[in-house]
This record gives sequence, structure tokens and C-alpha cells, in this order.
Amino acid sequence: MNDSLSLPQPVSSTPTPTRQHFIEDRIPFVKQPMRLVDLTIEIPSNARSTSLPSESSRKPSRWGTLEFRFYLVVLCLALPVMIWIPTTLSNPSHRSWPKYHSLLDEGWLFGRSIDNSDSQYRSFRNNIPILAVVATLFLTLKFAWNRLYALTNSDVLHKDHLHLIPFNLFFSIIFLFGLHGASVVKVIAILLVNYSIAKACGSSKVGPALTWIFNIGILFLNDRYNGYRFGSLLPSLEMLDAIEGFYPRWYINFNITMLRLISFNMDYYWACRKVGSSEPGTTTLHQKQRQTVSHPEEMYTCINYLSYALYSPLYIAGPIISFNDFLWQFRRPLSITRSSVARYFVRFLFSLLTMEFILHFMYVVAIKDMKAWIGYTPAEISMIGFWNLIIVWLKLLLPWRFFRLWALLDGIDPPENMVRCMANNYSTFGFWRSWHRSYNLWVIRYIYVPLGGIKNVLVNTVLVFTFVALWHDLTFKLLAWGWLVSLFVVPEMLARFFLPPSRYSSEPWYRHVCALGAVFNILLMMTANLVGFVIGTDGIKFFVGQLFGTMEGYRFMIVVISCLFVGVQLMFEYREEEMRNGIYRRC
Repeated sequence: MNDSLSLPQPVSSTPTPTRQHFIEDRIPFVKQPMRLVDLTIEIPSNARSTSLPSESSRKPSRWGTLEFRFYLVVLCLALPVMIWIPTTLSNPSHRSWPKYHSLLDEGWLFGRSIDNSDSQYRSFRNNIPILAVVATLFLTLKFAWNRLYALTNSDVLHKDHLHLIPFNLFFSIIFLFGLHGASVVKVIAILLVNYSIAKACGSSKVGPALTWIFNIGILFLNDRYNGYRFGSLLPSLEMLDAIEGFYPRWYINFNITMLRLISFNMDYYWACRKVGSSEPGTTTLHQKQRQTVSHPEEMYTCINYLSYALYSPLYIAGPIISFNDFLWQFRRPLSITRSSVARYFVRFLFSLLTMEFILHFMYVVAIKDMKAWIGYTPAEISMIGFWNLIIVWLKLLLPWRFFRLWALLDGIDPPENMVRCMANNYSTFGFWRSWHRSYNLWVIRYIYVPLGGIKNVLVNTVLVFTFVALWHDLTFKLLAWGWLVSLFVVPEMLARFFLPPSRYSSEPWYRHVCALGAVFNILLMMTANLVGFVIGTDGIKFFVGQLFGTMEGYRFMIVVISCLFVGVQLMFEYREEEMRNGIYRRC
């Protein structure tokens, strides 16, 4: 581990922008697609109206112009076609039906079958009832704990919620035992070794290096030895292997826990070195401050650490929250209103129903899995790929929102992972910032900035995505995805360098040139994610061959580029409309 990781600096204390907001067949989420780093200054949530660029706020609306009326007509024509094509391919009367119908299950909408063949989403969907019961039990017991604490400490005025730390740890251990059975001992043992590294090293420069070596090594060893069966460690302990729990393969989702271990050690290291902002008295902290402002060293205790690393609402899949942020929310509880939580619950239900409708009417996952696309037209092939990406987005958004909702009900506000819809992106950098945002923030703080940040953008991006790909899965498909993503950010970097908006934004042609570049970005991003999370390298070769191997494919690509150009222009204006309404997002 080089010195750049031994002398890290925390990220800027600039506030975060306003937020919008895998479990095998038996439970937790496995590896989730992550995304790139945030390379731009962000706007505080409490400054939405005052921090807007004056130039953008003065731009008049284009919605009523002839140009944008034409764009809206194209949109109204294109969207029904995009829905009609995969729906037609999913009819029992279609010739490819016999190839994939065995993967379908009985549905509950309009007498149609449902494509529940994606194992990651199936495991979440099938376990929503039991997860809801566990969340309700957690919140009920917490309420009882609070009442008991209030009765036994009625003479003491407490402004913090630190008394909940022991409750969280107690419930988390019971929760983990139900999930992993006797293997909870292995999880806690790894956590205690990591804690010992942090405490033994303190402010020593070897602390970060040992932390990273240990945690990356554990990630590889977990995969290599399949979670270390007790019988393999010691024959006399073989009986413990029979106590499996609801999800015995604890090592599958340990990659999420690993991020918390690194977060604690690095936050403690920076606290010992007095790096970053000092404790800001009694003022309210916004999200970025909660990450960068260290606690007193005596707050980095074992019980606080274990409660953070095993926190039940976020243990299975995140969102990821730093140790500093987590503990600040107990020391200075946030004011999370019931109405905001209720609105978030409605958003979750709406997203869930959207996914259900898609899976009942578009069997694109089953078609993809059985490679039933042979003989399809370029338009049909492209829609299979596009709707598979939409399903990837939704299958990640739903569990992340479920667990974030659970945390919000508990009074903890982790970052929103999905900031924008997958189809509402045109910038490579903006896309990665708005997808799995909590991991994005983690990567910035603990990898990207310590490596030098924007001083070595391209090299650091390659290193970051190599780590991200291997963190997700030790496969060539994910490694290829990471390298493709790193390569595909280059065109946008070059465009920003040679055509900076500060110089050309007032030119009438500039918006259209940017739209053409954005179309190119979108095609590259779709290619990278199809390789990484849908069809792999072999599948993308087939897709490209079908699209560019015939005259029909070329004609279709002209139509696609034209429609994407229209879509990008609408996205441009939508963001201008956001800024006119006091909302400014760097994505």
C-alpha cells in the first residue's frame, strides 16, 4: 500500500446537494452495481434558492417554442413504440414464446404471467413480507426500549439518542444470528480484528495501509474459502455448520460490511490526527459536515463501532453511511417529519408497482437469459437491452429504498442511492453521481481524494473502477465493465476541455453540439452496463453485430440517434426548469 493511502485527506466540507429521492432466494442482496466519483463542487440542501447561478436562473423557458413542441411530439410518438415492442415480444402468440416461457411464474395482474426470473430481485420480492415483519419488530422493540429508558431516567434531560446504541447492537446480533446462524461468530471475529488494527495504530501512518490490506484480503479469502466452514477450521466444531440460519452464506454480502469497517478505521485515524473540521459546538450539521467533522477520540468505542457495522436496517444492502455520520445522528438527532417519511413510503410503493407492471407485461429478463432474441430485428434487440437496463435500475432502487425507509422510520437518514431515473441521464459523470450515490460518496472520501482526486483524474478513475469491479465480483465481466467505464469517461473529459461552457455556452450552436456528444455518451453508458450487468461481452458482440451488420441496423441506428438527440434536448431543458425552480443538482 503506497504512501498516498497512508496520508489521506478527508473530502471538502462543502455541503451535499438536495436529494430526491441482493438476497438470493432466501435473503440478502448480493453485489450491487456501483458508480463513479463526484468530481464537482456540490450545493447545500439549505441553499437551493440562494446558490443558483444567476446566468442559469435568467434563461427563459423553451417549452413553448416551436422547437420544443416538435420535441414533445417526437417523445409522444416514440414512448408508445418503446413500450409496444417488448410487450409484443412477450405475448404467448409470439414465435419465441416456447424458448423462455418455462422461466415465467404465475402472476397477479390481469391474468398474466410474471417474469420473476432475475434471482437478485426475486429474492428481495419474495422476502418483502418477512423483511417488513422484522422491521416492524425492530421499531416496536425500540419504542419499548425508549419508554423504559424514559421511566428509569425521568430526572435526566437527554438531547441525544446514545442510549439506543446498546439496543441496536443487541437487536443486530439477534438479527444476524437469524440470518447467518453460528456464522455470526465469524462476522464478529473479523470485526474485532479490524477494530484492533484501528486502536493499535491510532494516528500511525501504517494504520490506513493495514486497514486496506486486511479488508481486501478478507474479501478475497471469503470468496476463496466460501465463508470458512467450521469443520474445515476445526473438525470438532463441525456441528456448528448445521446451525445455518436463514441465509448461511454470510460472505456474499460481506462486501457491504467491509465498507463500514474501512470507514470506521479511517474516520478514527483522521480523528487521531486532528484532520478536518473541529466539533462545531451546538450548531446543526448537514450531511457533508456529519461525514467530515470528527468526534472526540473517546467516542470511537467498540460498542459504537459494532452498533454501526451491524446496524440492522442497513446491514443487508445499505445505503452506506460513514461512521462519523452515523454517530452524529445519535449525538444530534435529526428532525425527520412523519409527512416526509409517509411521502417516501408512497414513492417506494409506486416504484414497486411500476416494477410489477413491467415484469407482468415485458418478459425481457427471461428472453435475455434464454437468448431467445435470435431472429429479432435491430429495434427488438435494442428494446430488449434497454428494458433490461431499466429493470436493473429498478431492482436496485427498490431494496435500497426499502432499507432506507426502515432507517428513516428509526430516525437515521442515510444518503438516497438513486437520485435520478436511469433514462434521465446524458452525462457520464452525472450518471455515476446519481446511481448508488452512497457508495459514490464513500469512494470519494476513502479512495478518490486520498489518491489525489482531480490531480490525476484518469489514473484515479481507472484505479477506482478496478476496485469497484473487483469489490462487486471477482469475474472478468465486472472487470471489463470497470475498464470500459474508465475508458468511456475520456470523451466527455476531452469535450469539456476543448469546448468549455464558460467560453461557448452563449453560442447558439453550443447546445446542439453538446446534445450530439450526450447521445454518444448515452450509447457508451448503455454498452458498458449491458456488458457488466446484463449480457456480458459475448452478448454485446451479438447485439453490435445485429445492429451494424445489416442495412436495417444502420437505418435503425439513425432513428435511435435522432430520438436520443430529442431526448437529450428535453433533459437539458428539464434541468433548466429545475434551476428556475430553485433546484440545482450536479447530475
